[in-house]
Amino acid sequence: MAEELKHDLPDGMTDWIAEAGGGRVTHLKRHIARREAWVVDVTRSDGSVAEYFLRLDREGDGSGTHSVKSEAKVQTALVETGMKVPAICGWNEDLQAALHERMPGRADLDNAEPEEQASVLEDFIGQLALLHSLDPDSLGLDHMPVPTTSAECALGEVDFVERFLDGMVTDPLYTFSLQWIRNHVPERLDRVSLLQGDTGPANFMFLNGRVSAIVDWEWAHFGDPMEDFGNICTREFFCPSTPDEGLGPIFRRYQELSGFPVHLDSVRYYRVQQFVRSIVSLARITVINDPQMPNGMNWAYRYICERATCEALADAMGIELERPELPDDEMAGSLEGVVIANLRDEVLPAVEGDYPRHRLEHATLLVECLDRQKQIGPQLAAIELDEIAALIGRRSDTLEDGLMDLDKAIQDQDAGNEADVLRYLARRAWRLEYLWKPVVDLFPGRTFSRID
Repeated sequence: MAEELKHDLPDGMTDWIAEAGGGRVTHLKRHIARREAWVVDVTRSDGSVAEYFLRLDREGDGSGTHSVKSEAKVQTALVETGMKVPAICGWNEDLQAALHERMPGRADLDNAEPEEQASVLEDFIGQLALLHSLDPDSLGLDHMPVPTTSAECALGEVDFVERFLDGMVTDPLYTFSLQWIRNHVPERLDRVSLLQGDTGPANFMFLNGRVSAIVDWEWAHFGDPMEDFGNICTREFFCPSTPDEGLGPIFRRYQELSGFPVHLDSVRYYRVQQFVRSIVSLARITVINDPQMPNGMNWAYRYICERATCEALADAMGIELERPELPDDEMAGSLEGVVIANLRDEVLPAVEGDYPRHRLEHATLLVECLDRQKQIGPQLAAIELDEIAALIGRRSDTLEDGLMDLDKAIQDQDAGNEADVLRYLARRAWRLEYLWKPVVDLFPGRTFSRID
C-alpha cells in the first residue's frame, strides 16, 4: 500500500506521481546514486504497472542549464530524433521533479563479458555520432547558449563550475590546472553540437549487447564534440571496459560513422578539462559536506580525480611523473578504531535495505579516513612542507599556509618551471589518495586507457 512506503520526499510528491501514472504508488525505493533519484512503480486499476525513475532537485529553481529541468527538456527534444533516451512522463514545476520512463538493462559495462563490452561500445558510439550530427537550431533548446568559438566551447563549462568555488577552496592544483586550460585552448573547432556533457560508461544502459538507453543529461550543453570524447576518457577511467585495445577502435568507428575527424590533441585537452571540471565541483561539495549527499563516494572521487588530473596534464604536456615513497600505514589502537569495529561487526549486519546499508558502509569508511588523518596525516604534512619549500624558496609554518603560499606563487608565476610544479602536485595527489585510502579503495587501481 502507498501509505506503507517509507520515504523523505517533499510533501505532495507521491500524490503527483500517482496522478501522473494514473494509479497508486506501490513501490518506491531510493536509488544509490550521487544525485537524488528514486525507482517508482505505479499500479493502475487494470492491474498494469507503470515503471518510472524519479529525478528531483531539492535546491534548484530549474533556471538555465545543469538542472533536472534542463535534463527533461533535452530528453524530450531527443526522443523524436532516434536517440535512445528515456521519455519524460511527467514534470512538476513546483517540486522540480521529473518522472522518467524506466528503461530495461544494466549500466555496469565494466562487469560485462569482453564480447558484450565491444558490441555495446560500438552501438554507443553510433548513438554519439547521431547526437553530434543533430542541427542545434532544430532542437528547440533555447535555454542553452550556443558557443561560436573554440574558446567559448572550451571555457564555458569551466567558467560555470569555477563559480562553484566562490572563494571556498584555495588549492594550488586547481590554480595550476585552470591556468593551463585557459592557456591551451584547442585551435580547431570543426562544428558545434549538442553534447551529453557527462557521456560514457555507466551513463548508458545496455541489454543483449546493445544500448537500451542513454541516461543522465543534466550536464548537456552545446559545444565542441571533442569534449564528449574527453568525457568518455574520464568515465572509462572509472568504469574500465576496454582493457586491451583501449579507446582507439571506438574513436575510429566514430570517424567512419560520422565522417568527422577525432583530434587526439583536443581529446587530451578535454580530458584535462573534464577532470578539472570534476575536481572543482567536488571541492565545493566536500567542503559543504551535506549529510544527505553520498560523502564517501564524493571524497573518493575528489582525490582519485585530483591524481588523474595530474596524469592527464602530464600526458598532454609530455611530462614524466614519479610516484612518491609512502610511509607505513600500520595503525595504532584508537577510539576511532573502536567505533569502526562496532559499526562494521555489530551494527551493519543488523541493517536492512540496500540504501541504508550503503550509507552506513560509507560512514564507516569516513571514520577510517579520520583515523588515518590523525595517525599518519602529520607525517605527510611535514613532507608536503619540505617539498613546497623547495619550490618557493621558504618553509611555511603550517601546511595550510604552505598551500596558500604555493598557490600565490603559481598565480605570480614564481613557483619554478611548470614541469617541477606539476611533479610536486602529482606527488601530493598520490599522497592524498593514500591518506584517504579507505574510500579511495571503492574504486581501486584506476588508470587511463590508451586513446590512439
